[in-house]
Amino acid sequence: MAVKKPCGYNRYMLLDHFKLIDLTQPLTAKSPTWNGSCGFCLEIKKDYDKMFRVHQIKMHAGIGTHLDAPSHRFEGGRSIAEIPLEQLIAPTCVIDVSHKAHADYAISAEDVLEYETAHGLIPQGSLVIGFTGWSRFWNDPQKYRNVDPAGQMHFPAFSKQAAELLLQRKIAGIAIDTLSPDCLDHTYPVHEILLGANIIIIENIADCSSIPARGAYMIALPLMAESTESPLRVVALVPA
Repeated sequence: MAVKKPCGYNRYMLLDHFKLIDLTQPLTAKSPTWNGSCGFCLEIKKDYDKMFRVHQIKMHAGIGTHLDAPSHRFEGGRSIAEIPLEQLIAPTCVIDVSHKAHADYAISAEDVLEYETAHGLIPQGSLVIGFTGWSRFWNDPQKYRNVDPAGQMHFPAFSKQAAELLLQRKIAGIAIDTLSPDCLDHTYPVHEILLGANIIIIENIADCSSIPARGAYMIALPLMAESTESPLRVVALVPA
């Protein structure tokens, strides 16, 4: 006689095959922001003496681990709500430069090619993570933003040439463990190149040291909002 499978069987099968790793930075009033202001505020509007505790959230759209939609840069571009799920649930390629990245480091086209020499061509539809190790400063906003006396921030980013090469690979998106894939160049070429091609950008991703160079998957789900940016929960599925 066939054994009846328990409720939730498929869920347990998933967890048998994959380890779930949260790549999301927590949102607090102290979370680092682009302009250094408080980007997240959680207020109690009603408390337990009224039966339920009710919070009001006030925040920047681009706070914490968040997604940039094409409309962030281009008028008429896709909003957060219009990004296809196929771009938000995809295989990952982790370009690890954490051993050499410094405050003004830019992931280069050579870094991408070295990755491909070691791990194979980056597949179409992948989410490419730039792992710089900068997330170690997340709990120290001053170090994470790293502003010099002239007001310029310094943190690792992507180079224009790397973005152009990744565009050729027809990737779904990039992610980086800093405030932005653009830093020193105020024309924001990486945003220009990738968002202009409907390739998404995820910023402020958490520590990626336990994600393999290839073989994992990422689920990155933002709010279903007609906005240009949105916080999101990012989870990696790493083969067990």
